[in-house]
This record gives sequence, structure tokens and C-alpha cells, in this order.
Amino acid sequence: MTTQQLIQQIQQKKSFLCIGLDVDLTKIPQHLLELEDPIFEFNKAIIDATHDLCVSYKPNTAFYEAYGIKGLQSLQKTIDYINQNHPEIFTIADAKRGDIGNTSTMYAKAFLEDLNFDSVTVAPYMGKDSVEPFLAFKNKHTILLALTSNEGAFDFQTKVSEGKELYKTVIETSKSWKNSENLMYVVGATKADYFTEIRKIVPDSFLLVPGVGAQGGSLQEVCKLGMNKNVGLLINSSRGIIYASNGIDFAQKAREEALKLKLEMALILKSIN
Repeated sequence: MTTQQLIQQIQQKKSFLCIGLDVDLTKIPQHLLELEDPIFEFNKAIIDATHDLCVSYKPNTAFYEAYGIKGLQSLQKTIDYINQNHPEIFTIADAKRGDIGNTSTMYAKAFLEDLNFDSVTVAPYMGKDSVEPFLAFKNKHTILLALTSNEGAFDFQTKVSEGKELYKTVIETSKSWKNSENLMYVVGATKADYFTEIRKIVPDSFLLVPGVGAQGGSLQEVCKLGMNKNVGLLINSSRGIIYASNGIDFAQKAREEALKLKLEMALILKSIN
């Protein structure tokens, strides 16, 4: 998917919502556990109930890898279902990969070619040759961890070296990499105060923003400081939507929570326009 296609979808739906499909078998409705593939059936129901409200789905691959080959098969079925039924939706493999060149090439092929995600999250710690293999795929996107929403982000990401915070060095350096136009960045909603500085470095890039909802991030604050002329934000909510209910009505309750965020986003977009 091209960046322009993503922008068009945001404009059409008046939404920049990303829904995280982080499936934990201990949290999903008990009646689904009786089915052959409860993970996929849960995802399918969530997708069917919310696809018109969001522009992106983001499965965190750890929640599938934890269940071995069956979990990976569920992931394959989930991404195939989205691509076949809702090809306009931007898909993110939240895998946080990153290794030396030939290994990164294989990771990239796995997620961007074999599974056919539109994008994959990547850790930048090993530098250029660990990221550029992901950037080589046409009309695919690499979402670089820049300033994450967790408390431990302060251990390294905001530390100052030679007068500059590490996260700024990461973002600035990444702009010089081959095919850097295919980069997006992860910036946590709990770090809203940093968005102004980040936008000075990458004014036109898309930012994937976790941490709204369960982690306490403010949608209004993120939009005020992080939105650009093309919106430039994908606001992720996982637990707050998909686990709104663990009963028979789980998909409807998920839709209700997604709709609240979508309507809030539509109001923000209207106020800007």
C-alpha cells in the first residue's frame, strides 16, 4: 500500500484508528475456546465488527508465536482474511525485528512478502544495515521504534549524548538511509510532550502511536502536537477495544469502543478543516 492510499482511506473514513489484534486465550470469550481456531475466530469477529471504523490492524506477533505453529497459522489466516476482504486497510506486523543484513532480509521476506503485511515494526539499535533490508520492498513500510510508550523508554531513548537525546539521533540518522521515504516511526502517546520536537525532524512522516486508552495517553494532546497536514498519525488501541467484553457480545462491545474513538477523531478532523 502506498502512503497516498493510506491518506485517502483516512480522509474517506474520517478516522486514523489502528486496532491492535493482541489475542490472549485467557482473555477471549470462553465459548470461542470450543472452536477449532479460537484465535482466528476472535479476530474475524473483531474485524467484521470494526473494519469500517479503522484504517489499520496491528497484530502483535508475540501473541501468536506464544502458541507455536497453531498460533502462526492463526496469524496467517488473519492477515489473509484482512487482505482478501478489506484490502484498503493498512496492516502492521508488530514484530519489532532487526538484525544483521542477511537475517533482516529474511525477516522482511517473512512479513512483507510471505505473510504480505503492508508494514513491520523494526528496532533500530543495530543500525543502518539491520533496517535497510526492510526498506527495500516497494510500497511496503518500515515502522522504526523511536520513542516508545513504556516506562523503560527513559532508560536509553531520552538519554543525552553529545548534546542530543538518543531518540533524536535515531530519527535524524534514519533519514539518510536508502529508501527512507518508506519509514514511519513509533512514538508513544504517553510521551506527548516530545511530539513537537519529533515533528521538527520528520514533519511529513507517519507516526504509529500506541498508548492511548489503557496506558493513559491523551488523544487530544497527541493530535494537537503530532498531527500534520495529512494527519500523519495512526492511533493504536488494543486492549481497550478488543477486550471491552468477554461475553457473547464481545464483537459488538468492541465496535462500540472503536466507534467512540472514531467519532472523537472525526470531530478533531472537522475542527481542523
